[in-house]
Amino acid sequence: MNQEIRKLYARIETLEKENNILANGNSSGLDLFSHSKDGILIFDSEETIVDVNPSFAESIKMDKQQLIGRSLCEIVPDNKHFKLEKQKELLKKNNSVRGILPVYSGSSIIEFDFATSTLNESGLFMCILRDVTSKRRLERKVKKNEELYADLFIEALDGIIFWCSNGEIIDANEAACRIFECTHDELIKRQVKDFVYEKSERYRNIVKEMFIKGSIRDELVFLMPNGQFKSLEFTVKLNSVEGYHMTIFRNVSERHAMEKSLRESEQKFRMVFEGALEGILLWNDQFQIVDINQSGQRMLQMSKEDLVGISLHCILNDCNITDDELKEQIRSIHSDGQSDGNLSITLKSGRKKFFEFSNKLNIFSNISMTTFKDITEKLEMEEQLRKSDTLNVIGELAAGIAHEIRNPMTALKGFIQLLEGSVKEDHTMYFNVITTELSRIDSIINEFLILAKPQAVKFVEKDISQIMKETVDLLSAQAVLHNVQFSTYYEQNLPRVFCESNQMKKVFINIIKNAIEVMPKGGYITVSIQKESEQRIHISIGDEGTGIPAHKIKKLGEPFYTTKERGTGLGLMVTYKIIEEHKGTIEVESKLGEGTVFHIYLPI
Repeated sequence: MNQEIRKLYARIETLEKENNILANGNSSGLDLFSHSKDGILIFDSEETIVDVNPSFAESIKMDKQQLIGRSLCEIVPDNKHFKLEKQKELLKKNNSVRGILPVYSGSSIIEFDFATSTLNESGLFMCILRDVTSKRRLERKVKKNEELYADLFIEALDGIIFWCSNGEIIDANEAACRIFECTHDELIKRQVKDFVYEKSERYRNIVKEMFIKGSIRDELVFLMPNGQFKSLEFTVKLNSVEGYHMTIFRNVSERHAMEKSLRESEQKFRMVFEGALEGILLWNDQFQIVDINQSGQRMLQMSKEDLVGISLHCILNDCNITDDELKEQIRSIHSDGQSDGNLSITLKSGRKKFFEFSNKLNIFSNISMTTFKDITEKLEMEEQLRKSDTLNVIGELAAGIAHEIRNPMTALKGFIQLLEGSVKEDHTMYFNVITTELSRIDSIINEFLILAKPQAVKFVEKDISQIMKETVDLLSAQAVLHNVQFSTYYEQNLPRVFCESNQMKKVFINIIKNAIEVMPKGGYITVSIQKESEQRIHISIGDEGTGIPAHKIKKLGEPFYTTKERGTGLGLMVTYKIIEEHKGTIEVESKLGEGTVFHIYLPI
């Protein structure tokens, strides 16, 4: 056996020299086997390992004794056993074989470049193995990168052009050909700058910056051979591949056109939004206000800064909308995509306004819209029309009643005057009652006539304070009888007011008489006249009576509406009508248990 081993080592030395694996030809076969950097493995015809050198054992992280006696199949992965079968087949034919063989190394696999030869008359085979794992990994990586590069270059949606230092295009992908409206052959040998539409100062600065920095990203307008203009976004990288420069192009003309269209659409929307006569609120899916137009700000008497970011819930709660009503609105919005209704809002100025609104869900980008309009004037006009219709009917009725009553009234008054001299002293009280009530009936008839037909009124400049003083003096006696006192304030140097003095006295008498009557236990009537602004005079008459409920204040001035037991309601109706003819307004302020104040505003 020793003789066979010596022959084996001699054969190893010969094979090493033949394959140029080992350089030291003076070493003995045993030294070559032991000190070779390449792995050497000897196996028999049954592929049983007979011997291995230290280099191979070390490379696969196993002891030599662990390997000797094992089969090659045990150290080669199962899916690569076909390589061993192929090796056996080729060794029978050619006595040698070369290739790549993977071998287990612990939990990993090492790839070896191997050369196997048949030893002379020994029935043994020698395999010399060199670790090429890193090389193979690099080769695969390079191949993968080459394939990836080829895919990126050929299949890229962006145009890619390679050009040399003199500016000539040396290669371009299909996307670049489509962008520049050229065939590949037409594009090659041309220069990128040939397509630049305007070689302006900006273009020269881009080129300068590109050579300074080595790369640049910008955008220019290019003229295609077919006369078409295109806005191209480009990225340049100098010395990108093998000394060549690379430029990547992207056609952004459509994007620019779309951006322009969007800007125009936004401008149109903004013009409609800001120019709309109705108020428009935009709010997100969290019910937060994101925008409001000018009409909306004017109606709500609030600025955009005050409203943006505020929740609609807060605003609606401030408008006395109940939680049930709010939930119903939200349910309607989510189920039908819209909702509408009416609500009243008390503005910061204290004025109450009525609005009609409509909600639309998700009109764009999770933004919903509420449109609303002020219907306060509409409702007031409807109310005025209702009152006007009533007044027309009352006027016709009043004219007929006044005419029919006045004739017998004239006869009654005449006969009463004839009987005045013959009335006995015991019946004087009855006579006085009859006379008083006849006068009362005559007063009511006169009020009917005021309602029945327009009065010929001549307006002249008058001192409103003087008219009020005369009225207070006239009613002082009646006030004393009811234990009522006057507290007056007249601002000095008040401008005169165009009015009809007798009608204004009638207004003041009606209001002051009502004030006296609502204070049966006495009290103070406060009268104040002052200049509120350059446009109008403010007259206030207040009492200390029981006050008027809020729901009744709205009805004051309506025909036959009164809070007194024996009242007709005609007094206040006439009062409102006179002030309206004087282009003024009446506002009533009242608190239960504290009293009522009538505010009269007359233009200067």
